Amino acid sequence: MKIGIIGAGRLGICLALLMEGAGYDVLVSDVREEYVNDLNNRVITTEEPGVQERLKTAKNFEAITNNHRVIKECDFIFTLVATPSLDDGSYNVNAVYDVIRDIQTAGDVSGKTFIVGCTTNPGDCARFQYLLTSYGVKVVYNPEFIAQGTIIKDLISADMVLIGGADDEDFEVLEKIYKDIQIKKPKIGRMSTTAAELVKLAVNCYLTTKISYANMVGEVMTMAGLENEIGDVLTAIGNDSRVGNKYLKYGYGFGGPCLPRDNRSFAAFAKKVGLEYNLGETTDNFNNEHASFLRKYFLKINKDSRPFYFEYVSYKKGTDILVESQQYRLCLDLLNEGYTVYIDDIESIIKQLNHLPKKYGNRVCFGKPPENIEVIEIKL
Repeated sequence: MKIGIIGAGRLGICLALLMEGAGYDVLVSDVREEYVNDLNNRVITTEEPGVQERLKTAKNFEAITNNHRVIKECDFIFTLVATPSLDDGSYNVNAVYDVIRDIQTAGDVSGKTFIVGCTTNPGDCARFQYLLTSYGVKVVYNPEFIAQGTIIKDLISADMVLIGGADDEDFEVLEKIYKDIQIKKPKIGRMSTTAAELVKLAVNCYLTTKISYANMVGEVMTMAGLENEIGDVLTAIGNDSRVGNKYLKYGYGFGGPCLPRDNRSFAAFAKKVGLEYNLGETTDNFNNEHASFLRKYFLKINKDSRPFYFEYVSYKKGTDILVESQQYRLCLDLLNEGYTVYIDDIESIIKQLNHLPKKYGNRVCFGKPPENIEVIEIKL
């Protein structure tokens, strides 16, 4: 079976290489011609672990810029195109509609399955199906639950595979694909496309709630003078099997390209159906408050105006992503307060920060601080 993937970004290329490694013939398309050439030459540069190694050994893998060819040659067509957030928190799925137009103009597509892997709003896939039913194309929703920096690891050891769709044959094919690429038998959740779209958002909304709860406990303990016991208290709470220890740590607020956006999208959908007081909105507001709390805390403990030191400012250590990084937000807050900040991060992050000295001058220092300078290390 030949599998097509439209949108070979961070997630798309990882999924493609895992499928190729499992014995499938994979054809991917992407709008970036230079990137496509690099994929075919097996020479891309990425901070994502495992990608370069798998790409170098990939044999049944080809990248192109022509969506029509992917659609014509493949019966199962995944799309992992970008779906940016709108001002109200919902997702802009125009790029998916562009792919749908390519399907509609690709010739005879009857019997093909269109698998939406990017995050959408509840009800979007039902609308995609409406547009493709007359062409004989079935729509399935199949998002991934991954984090940047551990995409391949998360894909091969996923707690759950989510499949939204009505066709038994499609379900069986996807189930086999995931069994082939995963190192353990996956738990598979099957439901309607709209319910699956809601699950994708609701899972991450729950995680943001759990992170916010842990940070709230930590704030209370800090204000009560018990900050040295925050870890012990949260571990004890998490030891209750009804709670669990995953994501129950005191630290920065939730950030990155996934959790904040899914949280806001869930809040937007809840409001759309009439739920005014929903957790998505509440945790987003608390996340902002927590950023302010951390700024005030570190200013308070820095009684002799020492420089601050950040081991990293990306949203997650080892990644090259600054999107909604709470670490980076705190760094800018401290710079805006007039303090000197040392930033020690990977090269690709430092390149993204080269504009900072223009605004903050020599108060921005890249690398570790000299041994003769006392600093306050930002640790949580």
